[in-house]
Amino acid sequence: MITTVLSLLTLAVLLMLAGAMLQWRRGERRKAVLLVILALVAGINIAIWTVPYESGVAPVAQAGDTPA
Repeated sequence: MITTVLSLLTLAVLLMLAGAMLQWRRGERRKAVLLVILALVAGINIAIWTVPYESGVAPVAQAGDTPA
């Protein structure tokens, strides 16, 4: 389940960056910057879940092992 959520979040980051590009071209600079900041926050969240610890195990792998 968590891998599906992370995959959707990755797609959302790409869409947010595309939306920021469109807003920038339309002259909506503030909206574009906010979309980029939101994409960065989501991207950092993805990195937190997928980058492994020093032991070599990623948090996403540990989350898959325990039932909800």
